[in-house]
Amino acid sequence: MGNKQTNNKNTKSSKNKKKKKKIWKKILLIFLLILLIAGGVFSYRVYKNGGGMSGMLATMVGHDENTRKNLGEFRTLILGISTDQENVDLTDTIMVASYNPNTQKATLLSIPRDTYTGKNPAKATAYEKINSLYNRKHRPDETLAAVNEITGLNIQYYVVVKTEALIKLVDVIGGVDFYVPKDMNYDDVTQDLHIHLKEGQQKLNGDKAEQVLRYRHDNWDPVTKTYPTYSAEYGDNDIGRMRTQREFIMQVIKQTAKPENIFKIGQILEVAEEYVITNIDFDVAKDYVPYAVEFDTSNLLTDALPGTVPDLNKTNNVSIFVHDKAKTKELVQELFFNRDMEDTNDNGEEANTDTTTTTDVSKKDITIEVLNGSGDSSNLQEVVNQLKGAGYEVTRTGSTNTTSKTTIINKKNVKETYLKNMKDVIRNRKHRK
Repeated sequence: MGNKQTNNKNTKSSKNKKKKKKIWKKILLIFLLILLIAGGVFSYRVYKNGGGMSGMLATMVGHDENTRKNLGEFRTLILGISTDQENVDLTDTIMVASYNPNTQKATLLSIPRDTYTGKNPAKATAYEKINSLYNRKHRPDETLAAVNEITGLNIQYYVVVKTEALIKLVDVIGGVDFYVPKDMNYDDVTQDLHIHLKEGQQKLNGDKAEQVLRYRHDNWDPVTKTYPTYSAEYGDNDIGRMRTQREFIMQVIKQTAKPENIFKIGQILEVAEEYVITNIDFDVAKDYVPYAVEFDTSNLLTDALPGTVPDLNKTNNVSIFVHDKAKTKELVQELFFNRDMEDTNDNGEEANTDTTTTTDVSKKDITIEVLNGSGDSSNLQEVVNQLKGAGYEVTRTGSTNTTSKTTIINKKNVKETYLKNMKDVIRNRKHRK
């Protein structure tokens, strides 16, 4: 009797275990099915966002396939601040940087640190050089305003990078492979700055990277009675210095973007938090970062502000750089507006070049009428200024019924590439807002 009861209990227990196991299997299968569906949806969104690391990052921050299309070119002012001298923060590096996520093209325009920002060069003072503006209030406002005045770009964002940031970043990523363009020998005891490097390809740590970027010329040579500097072919003094800075930054971007450095992102962010000052907020950054990981430095175009260094007897015995306004306007057009004027449409396919349906003209031949439907007259003037800055002629302005949508009417059948360029100009303004 006892054995029978025991057997019944064992049988029930076995059945319960099997039943529980079946229920658990069902729950597990349902859970896996949910994961597969969610993973499939996520994978599909990643695919629609372009795939790869870029598509994954874009999906994680909530982008869809249209997000990138609605992004305009991003522009910012980069200031490299030397903090070696007490209470003196001079901008050793001044650059305008741009990035277009749709074309994957970027630009670096160097501004000589001696660029004159005053009104009368004959009465120039050192305080009117662009590199001293930041030191007045330890804010980038005046420098940003001066750069916008020079370039006409209406840049809204800035990134101030202290010397320590560069040193630590280079060390975090394990050094930067770079070709030092010449032997460098310079000492300045007042700044505790000592530069001693040999020409050639080498791996630079943070300390040596700072030396390369700050080098301008060698110590005084009593034989030649000169300060030896870069060759004329390379670009002497500040011109050579800016060229070296741009080429070094290209290598830093390229080598920081290596896959293995993804595990060092925490350290990189710590460096940025401590030594970088910027007004770029998270919402703006998250829109561009997913696509920036695709960037190839071969698509980076670099140049320097054109101008001259007048004789000291014409500038109150102050060494200044005076930019050439006409050449600057041409260069800005080429770097920031005309570069994307290729025969491609929004999908990257060849644009229609059939002269029976489109008119083959240049920018200067296109006249634009702007009708304001925003209800805000300041918006109208800003759009007009941006279109003119991009090289178009605005012949007439007016108002129309209030609307939230921007419409371009192509009355003269000009090429799609020009329409796309106009859209980008207007989109950049809207994005800054």
